[in-house]
Amino acid sequence: QVQLVESGGGLVQPGGSLRLSCAASTSIFSINDMRWYRQAPGKERDWVATVTTAGDTNYANSVKGRFTISRDNAKNTMYLQMNSLKPEDTAIYYCYAKRAWGQGTQVTVSS
Repeated sequence: QVQLVESGGGLVQPGGSLRLSCAASTSIFSINDMRWYRQAPGKERDWVATVTTAGDTNYANSVKGRFTISRDNAKNTMYLQMNSLKPEDTAIYYCYAKRAWGQGTQVTVSS
């Protein structure tokens, strides 16, 4: 089973940016879709974005136009570029692929 490790979270002011990474333990070339999810305190885990091997992307309405998902198959890594961050983006962000989850990375948006 593939193992996933997220990184890049942290504390950022509203309007700021962060770039999350999700490194896979195996080749992601054959993994059709990879996803980001997030879970805010006291809430369920919600889907954020998906990227396919063909480079097709899809986003939750709440992040559309602010977040960009991408993948680098040569580096076995998926990314989430987050711009114009809002306090409501505060959550633990998880990557998902082939029924495997990463451990999550905390993103806190606060002044």
